[in-house]
Amino acid sequence: MTIKVGDRVPDATLTEFIETETAGCALGPNAFQVADLVKGKKILMFALPGAFTPTCSAKHVPSYVQHIDAIKAKGVDEVWCVAVNDAFVMGAWGREQQVGGKVRMLADGSALWTLALGLELDLTARGMGVRSQRYAALLDDGVVKVLHIEGPGKFEVSDAASMLAAI
Repeated sequence: MTIKVGDRVPDATLTEFIETETAGCALGPNAFQVADLVKGKKILMFALPGAFTPTCSAKHVPSYVQHIDAIKAKGVDEVWCVAVNDAFVMGAWGREQQVGGKVRMLADGSALWTLALGLELDLTARGMGVRSQRYAALLDDGVVKVLHIEGPGKFEVSDAASMLAAI
């Protein structure tokens, strides 16, 4: 069943490639529990089929980097990009996209969170395996407040401008 507005997101482990070692975060991939990450925070997250793919690289991620100040002005604590890739790929993609700490590039390597959300996309026939649908959501303390799921092959409602208009 697909998650909907009003639902609490399920807990899972997401990983993030940390570029600079800090107290509590080692250099390289670090694992985080979704329940801990969303607690008491307003998160604007977007998910997409994969790192380095054409629409995701040319439009989706850049829209959030470009609008980060307006997003933060709406009271959003963090912006996440989630994809079914590993933390190394997400880290490299974040560097290539110059997210510079504006967008957290979170990996759902085995699609476990994506499956729990009911937002998977089976691209096995195209050689990509199980991936995420393209969508965006506003989470407030882990509860879905806004959810925009794209139709197959579309990029119309999950970009930063559309989400800004919805929040």
